[in-house]
Amino acid sequence: MRAAYRGLAYLATPVLRLLLKRRTANGKEDPDRVRERTGIASMGRPDGSLLWIHGASVGELTAALPLVQELMNQHLADAMLVTTGTVTSARLAKERLPPSAIHQFIPLDHPGWVHGFYDHWRPNLALWLESEFWPNLLSEARRREIKVILLNARITERSLRRWRLLPGLSRSVMAAFDLCFAADDEQADRLKLLGASNVRVIGNLKDASPPLPLDEREQRALRAEVNGRKVWLAASTHPGEEEAAAHVHEELREEVPGLLTIITPRHPERGGGIVQELNARGLVCARRSLAETVSDDTDVYIVDTLGELGLMYRLVPVTFIGGSLVPHGGHNLAEAARLDCAIVCGPHLHNFEGISRRLAEAAALTTVNDPESLATEVGMLLRDHEMTEKRAAAAKRVTREDAGAGERILADIVETIRRALSQGSDKAGNR
Repeated sequence: MRAAYRGLAYLATPVLRLLLKRRTANGKEDPDRVRERTGIASMGRPDGSLLWIHGASVGELTAALPLVQELMNQHLADAMLVTTGTVTSARLAKERLPPSAIHQFIPLDHPGWVHGFYDHWRPNLALWLESEFWPNLLSEARRREIKVILLNARITERSLRRWRLLPGLSRSVMAAFDLCFAADDEQADRLKLLGASNVRVIGNLKDASPPLPLDEREQRALRAEVNGRKVWLAASTHPGEEEAAAHVHEELREEVPGLLTIITPRHPERGGGIVQELNARGLVCARRSLAETVSDDTDVYIVDTLGELGLMYRLVPVTFIGGSLVPHGGHNLAEAARLDCAIVCGPHLHNFEGISRRLAEAAALTTVNDPESLATEVGMLLRDHEMTEKRAAAAKRVTREDAGAGERILADIVETIRRALSQGSDKAGNR
């Protein structure tokens, strides 16, 4: 099965090149760095040992940031390489990675491009986050005897069903991981079903994340623009959810005079299209990426910029977390919970089962099924200040309890990496 996959990847070379060309034209690849996606590095490899961390996109990179900082503080390797696969994650890496960390785009899973990547970077140890299971990238690490540790392992029920249709390939992929850290027993069981043999349950790395940062000057400026208006946030939205947020605004603006709706699309490049859709509904919009200010007649503020959720969560009492009213699986609930928000979500939360369950058990999370029930819930919370504060406080308690566990998880991972690097160094010295 693995040989067949490799062969198909070679045959697909023209298709993959065309895919990259189209993605670049659509703004989904960085034209100045697209060669990185074919395994051609845009930077030289530093001398000495190199620790490699890979996460698919913004969510995984955000989860990895505390670990990256701690590993650099501990000086466990001479250099650190961080790879991701999206333009938005690259922007976030530029803003929030330590200056000495190197960011590159991960190559597509083509054998020749994978070889070029490994030949150049020669990592001493690889850390993979969540569910980025690329057969050629992982099998090549195993062939080169590079230890790979899977962090925050996450396999949805749907992914499990798909992988189990290809048992040979799934066993080959899982064999590349020397150690898998699972968030809970359910995830550990799913990893074992796919063929993982060395699985430890230690909790969720995201619990170790600090509150999102903000620019205090920007906070003061935006508060002055909002000028005491009732405001709520639809965060990390996907297509279909901006229309739901617009419906909420239309339903509530009579009973909540001066209402301001803020939308932060998951993919900021969609900002212009969202404005067009909402303008067609008769809503007055302002775009943050164009430095448009919030005026008294602004209905919806489109925050189509990156890395500003920390500011937005601190501004609003009520937040809807996107990716949940549509079947995407949700987004990071803990980020809003840490920052005094009463949280509302749709039913699709399978990517965040643990934290959503804990928040629901603490009466800190409300689930709605459609735009109408979203409007009802947001309206109730905007009117009932006491209820909003109660739910926000309950959410913060849950994340405070998780934070202690997160610190222990981080320490456990760092110690494991220390041992793995030490063993690799001893092995290299004996060769």
